[in-house]
Amino acid sequence: MKKLLLLALLPILLASCGSSRTVSKTKTGTYKTEKISKTSNNTKAESIIDYAKTFRGTRYKFGGTSSKGMDCSGLVFTAFNKENIALPRVSRDMVKRGKRISLSQTTEGDLVFFQTNKNKKTINHVGLVVERKGGEVYFIHSTSSKGVIISSLEERYWKSAFVEARRVI
Repeated sequence: MKKLLLLALLPILLASCGSSRTVSKTKTGTYKTEKISKTSNNTKAESIIDYAKTFRGTRYKFGGTSSKGMDCSGLVFTAFNKENIALPRVSRDMVKRGKRISLSQTTEGDLVFFQTNKNKKTINHVGLVVERKGGEVYFIHSTSSKGVIISSLEERYWKSAFVEARRVI
């Protein structure tokens, strides 16, 4: 009787603790615990990143938002738009969205902002974090010289131009 009561309370206890597991009854009458799959935010981030990566190698075009040509904010705008997440079209306006986070907190799907023109104190470049590996942050973006590429924030140029990171999903 005690075992039956314990088995009946087990799913309630697990649910009330905010567990990331689910308990289900099998055909044989026993209970099994399974991990719940990725959260919807992780799935959205993966979808955004996967779509952005389809533009790798696309040439740079100021104001571009297609495979014929793409600028940095156009890439981010288009990738987020595919998941019905509305962002402003230009990087200096994108930086006003979401929550500012430290670089060490960045995860896939976060945005990184840069100031590449030191004479103008304004954000003029944006990238989408696609991976963190060993503390190193990789982001996809479009450059005027190489088009859509993936770069590391450890590269001297990007490290010195980095301003802030933001989470919008």
